Amino acid sequence: MTSSSTTAPPQEAVGPLIRGLAVLRSLSSGDQQRAGDLARATGLARSTVDRILATLENTGHVRLDGHEAVLAPRAMEFGNAYLTSCRLPDLLGPLANRLADAIDESVSISVPDLDGVRFVHQAPRRRAMSLTFRIGDLLPAERGAPGALFAADWTEREWDAWRRRTADPNDAGFRSVPVDDGTAAASFPDRVTEARAAEFAVDNQLIEPALIAVAAPLYAPDGTTAAAISVVSHTSRHTADSLAATALPVLRDTVVRMRDMLAVPPPPVEPESVERPEGNPVQSLARGLAVLTALGGSPGGLTLTAVAQATGLPRATARRSLMTLEYLGYALADGRLFRPTPRVLGLGYAALSQRTLSQIAEPHLATLVGQVHESASMSVLANTDIRYIARVPTVRIMSVNITVGTRFPAYAASMGRVLLAGLPTEERAALLHRTKPVALTNRTITSQRQLLGILAQVEHQGHALVEDELEEGLRSIAVPVRDLTGHVVAAINVSSHTSPEPSAQALARLLPPLRATAAAIESDVRIVGRHQAVTTP
Repeated sequence: MTSSSTTAPPQEAVGPLIRGLAVLRSLSSGDQQRAGDLARATGLARSTVDRILATLENTGHVRLDGHEAVLAPRAMEFGNAYLTSCRLPDLLGPLANRLADAIDESVSISVPDLDGVRFVHQAPRRRAMSLTFRIGDLLPAERGAPGALFAADWTEREWDAWRRRTADPNDAGFRSVPVDDGTAAASFPDRVTEARAAEFAVDNQLIEPALIAVAAPLYAPDGTTAAAISVVSHTSRHTADSLAATALPVLRDTVVRMRDMLAVPPPPVEPESVERPEGNPVQSLARGLAVLTALGGSPGGLTLTAVAQATGLPRATARRSLMTLEYLGYALADGRLFRPTPRVLGLGYAALSQRTLSQIAEPHLATLVGQVHESASMSVLANTDIRYIARVPTVRIMSVNITVGTRFPAYAASMGRVLLAGLPTEERAALLHRTKPVALTNRTITSQRQLLGILAQVEHQGHALVEDELEEGLRSIAVPVRDLTGHVVAAINVSSHTSPEPSAQALARLLPPLRATAAAIESDVRIVGRHQAVTTP
């Protein structure tokens, strides 16, 4: 259980980092997005909030959209730092997924965070009624099975903190669940005693009606409860007792395997360098955020020297940032090692974790349109067609009118050729054979042999240019978007009416910003997809 200090910050604490994280935490709540609202929520001066938001925009953690500040995918780097450091999703996620498949119920992994519970991995089932908690969501300990397991390790001081918190019936610190009527809190100490003796806990509709769960503890090598593995179901499928009887044997077998895996020390990893922050309005805030991100560079944590090397900061500067993060409860010192705590998941991770590919791409496409003054789109392969999943039109008297969801034959579209070129050679040939291309204009290429040659060229050059083949007068240039593994998962393009501008000149003008946009989208996809799959709408 992580600790939180209510005392004054240490003398060497970095004040701008404290204030900046307060703004980021308030912004993550979703209620305050305007600078004035953030100032009122944090008690900071408006000018201070403005400077903090300018810094967060420069570091890429926030996007300023008019008068509103919006969390950017890069804010997930903080949560990724914790998830990498604790190793739980990467190491145990596959076992949790197999358990969910074996019993056909949702499975989650959660960790303690003060008197709350945070989810770090979800393996949901596809049903009309399914688990909706997000990775990073925070639940009160008394409102579920995992909390009873974690509270078995609490000290009397921690119990006192829990009693003070639950004494307020209107506590709004846990946004993921409705306010309790006091029933769950009243029964909690007894449930903790039962869970300690039985080494499992049951949630009989404590979070919300009809939701039930059984959880088993995953012990760390030091004997404390490192995580809880939960099987979650619905009263239409089980009672709490029948779920425990059905799931507990296989759940316990899985936990034993997880415990064995967790006991193996992680191999040494050279931490990656974190971009050194320069030229920000609040330089010490940018440096502190870089330190927090760097803590995810190696499972188990980093030494002060390693943090300084990863960030390019002087040891004294890195040390002050680490001291501040530890004071705020975002970092924990374990001997010579520093590691992030689950609390960093509260810095926007849950809100950002469900971003789809199109939601990630849209701000970048809008920026591209503002640069080139042409419409931009993203599409994915849908059998032999492309399907548009994002579209930002330019404002002109004459424009290309295409909506999200529109489909076109892949062989005749620039994005389609990029997507086909991203397939293995045999697969792309088989797909073209199924398509049986037909002429859409008098310039449409329909020869499979010629198309295969074009696709090989597109694969080599990394872009596709199509003019007058999908529609007379339409020119389109496309480039691929790749996932973490390097596979082409989507394509983006810039489209316009064919104009007197020569093709080579249009290519020279549009291709560099198009490629830069694809690189920016790929960077965000890597961040959002570090510990979970990025979905396509």
